[in-house]
Amino acid sequence: MADFETITVPEHLQGYPGVAFGGYVAGVLAGRAAAESVRVDFRRPVPTGSAVRLAATPEGGCALTDGELLLAAAAPAAFAGEAPAAPSWAQAEAAAEAYRAAPPDVSVDCFGCGLDRTPATGLRLHCGPVPGRRELVATAWTPGAELAGADGLLPPELVWGALDCPGNAAGRLLDDRKAGSVTAALTARLLRPVPVGRGLVSYAWLLSSSGRKYSVGTALATADGELCAVGEALWVEPRAQHP
Repeated sequence: MADFETITVPEHLQGYPGVAFGGYVAGVLAGRAAAESVRVDFRRPVPTGSAVRLAATPEGGCALTDGELLLAAAAPAAFAGEAPAAPSWAQAEAAAEAYRAAPPDVSVDCFGCGLDRTPATGLRLHCGPVPGRRELVATAWTPGAELAGADGLLPPELVWGALDCPGNAAGRLLDDRKAGSVTAALTARLLRPVPVGRGLVSYAWLLSSSGRKYSVGTALATADGELCAVGEALWVEPRAQHP
């Protein structure tokens, strides 16, 4: 009996072209770790449309591999999951509108934040600076019914996804980072089920910044400000941008 399973990330679930959307991949791995909070570390880009292997690890997590190459690994992690109060729906909506009016150089087909996506085909996490709270970036969004699982809820891997792209926006807009940064690690804790078809607010804030690396806090809340999930991510800029 095989001690692994084979998975293929569908091509529409991409972040950068041909590369699986990191938040989705993290959520898939976290679902196998069976812990309240999980850390996922990315070692190499995970391809879309190609079969890769997912196997359990002794510490209660799992590892994603392509042949002998380790792509990503998940493990239970201690995480308090603290977050500042969510911006209001009106603030988050204004931030998203400002982003769409003058978007930075981004991947327009990213499942998480692509401008070409619709509520049925992506998360549309268009995070801009929050009016009156310049330490935050945020977006107001409503997932389409097409994104729901059989239970009518946003699948956990897409809740993880809602904690990913806001970190990129925090780096771009709060720390003057250039395009092309990637998620190196994402730790998260899911707090409550998330229904589709209702307004949500995703937001992020800068925690630290040094050299090619920066870390952010991220959160997902209802339109009324009730936290649904919290996370912390490490992002890394491409080496070519830092000779």
